[in-house]
Amino acid sequence: MRRELIKIIEEIEKVVLGKRKQIVLALACLFAKGHLLIEDIPGIGKTTLAQGLARTLGLEFRRIQFTSDLLPGDVLGAAVFNRTSNAFDFHKGPIFTQVLLADEINRATPKTQSALLEAMEERQVTVEGKTRPLPHPFFVMATQNPIEQSGVYPLPDSQLDRFLIRIDLGYPARDSEMALLEGGDAKVRLKDLRPMVSGEKIGVVQEIAIKTHASKQLMDYVLDLVGFTRDSGQFHTGLSPRAGLGLLNCARSWAFIHGRAHVLPEDVQAVMVPVVRHRLRSKTDQREFSSSALKKLLLRVPIP
Repeated sequence: MRRELIKIIEEIEKVVLGKRKQIVLALACLFAKGHLLIEDIPGIGKTTLAQGLARTLGLEFRRIQFTSDLLPGDVLGAAVFNRTSNAFDFHKGPIFTQVLLADEINRATPKTQSALLEAMEERQVTVEGKTRPLPHPFFVMATQNPIEQSGVYPLPDSQLDRFLIRIDLGYPARDSEMALLEGGDAKVRLKDLRPMVSGEKIGVVQEIAIKTHASKQLMDYVLDLVGFTRDSGQFHTGLSPRAGLGLLNCARSWAFIHGRAHVLPEDVQAVMVPVVRHRLRSKTDQREFSSSALKKLLLRVPIP
């Protein structure tokens, strides 16, 4: 499986140049049964990453462009009266897919944003009083414009907590951008990507990844990190039990991708900031920490 994973990463790198760590984090998030939030300016390659990931993994892909006038029914679907059968037929919304790209999610109103909550947590949606399961696997990749840009609604904490990982792509290095200029339109290169595995196999991989062995000492380290956010006095609120479980599962997934049969403290540290940064704020002014500042704080916690 290790060789297949390397081929998957290399295939995605054909369209998302110079962003290997972000690609691996996206895969780790998927294998850990989480959801991914990407925050960055337009034109960086967020949509290309989502499409490349879905295409390479052989998963069904749909995209929703979130706008201020988007309604929950536009996401979930709605019941439409059928005159022939004299009954209401449910028309599935775009959320019924395996990989959903919620593009510029914070341009939609909080009411529409909340339409994703049940889907992301329970892998099901309830419309017109009836609960309908979503395809398996179900993976939401949402993009978010920086909060200082106009026309955005900040995601509430309850929505942010549904995302296992938040990353940014950032500007490419000069050599990667030169390769991008020489390679031409990313849409053309996306068509050349080929599925490296079947969609059915991803569900099997998820079950294997989150069962990667973690020793009691490793779990103690995760609990120490969680406890530090609650007791150190540095944070407005500490990490929840769900965040702690997400951190462990993501570390397991990261170790699995790198071919290890057990989780190391280095695996926890590799995913730590992307998993917890959007969940933590400073106690003094409730501002978000920079990645470097947060990492320095958390590295104070000794490894058992």
